[in-house]
Amino acid sequence: MPHLTESLSALLARVPWIPAWLLSLMVLAAATIAAVLLHGLAVRVARRGLKGRDVFWSALLVRTRRPAGLALVVMATSFAVAIAPLAEDQAALARHVLLIAFILLVGWSAMTAVDIAAALYLRQFKIDVDDNLLARKHLTQVKILRRALAVLVGLVTLSLALMTISGVRQWGVSLLAAGGAASLIVGLALQPLLTNLIAGIQIAITQPIRMDDAVIVEGEWGNVEEIGATYVVVKLWDWRRMVVPLSYFIQTPFQNWTRESAALIGTAMLYVDHAAPVDAMRAKLEEIAKASSLWDGKVVNLAVTDVKEGSLEVRCLVSARNAGQTFDLRTEVREKMMAFLAQEHPGALVRRRVDLDDRAGPAEAHPALSINRPPAAG
Repeated sequence: MPHLTESLSALLARVPWIPAWLLSLMVLAAATIAAVLLHGLAVRVARRGLKGRDVFWSALLVRTRRPAGLALVVMATSFAVAIAPLAEDQAALARHVLLIAFILLVGWSAMTAVDIAAALYLRQFKIDVDDNLLARKHLTQVKILRRALAVLVGLVTLSLALMTISGVRQWGVSLLAAGGAASLIVGLALQPLLTNLIAGIQIAITQPIRMDDAVIVEGEWGNVEEIGATYVVVKLWDWRRMVVPLSYFIQTPFQNWTRESAALIGTAMLYVDHAAPVDAMRAKLEEIAKASSLWDGKVVNLAVTDVKEGSLEVRCLVSARNAGQTFDLRTEVREKMMAFLAQEHPGALVRRRVDLDDRAGPAEAHPALSINRPPAAG
């Protein structure tokens, strides 16, 4: 390779009618164009070879296409710099730019490798099934750790790139080694980021929340839609999105309805008259549950949980495969039970009673009714 470089340099030196700067520019441009064309040809050949195979390999090709293209350009440009008739300062500048490009390439390749490893690992889990607790557990861990690694790789790559520039080398050292006054400033500025990164690692290990968990946060019910490097997006029941820092789920109490299992028992409370036919209501609840596609066939129960002054408190319990179906099943039970009572047992609906004493007249039973009443004759 050194002999080839020396031979090409000597060959270019025999072209005195072209200025050195223009000849160097032509060599660099030719090397870059050749690298781009070679990369495009390789991608086309790979696509044809993967045609008809598993979709994963096509996705893998897409993920690695750009880092591979940058690697070819860096290699070709390095070769061009070695043979081009550049002045010493120009060659030093070109080598410095190539060094930064190489550092960025290594960081990009490391992040691509993490993505590929995550995709390979998650291929064995299915999230679109009823009992997806295990899949959501691994999906959450991989997503959080991947984002934490992305931030870490980004910080290290940026630090190494800055360390190659003499004017801002201290900033790179501060980011990488956390030393000196500059590191203190950077550390204070990055404190919220680092706090949430550490919280993300804790969440990935201890699993207080997972992807698609049904949670109640700040009094709002929703599902965990996205877990970022520093925040969590909760999709609320009315499609609003609540964005919460990761540290919230470590420091603040919240409800997780699907912590151990995706299945849930839903409660529908009814308030009926004291004379309501509880046995008939219990039979009707079982009929509604068995006829519903939302019921998982496990739990159905009706019980009187309290006796109030003007009504009975009746609790209907039904179970479903996940939180969304449980919510829908609860509403279905309420609607159909109330419709059943209104049609079959209207007397079971809550009523207000006013008892009048038959032995006394209306005025004596209710003195307020005697206001403005004319006096009796005689």
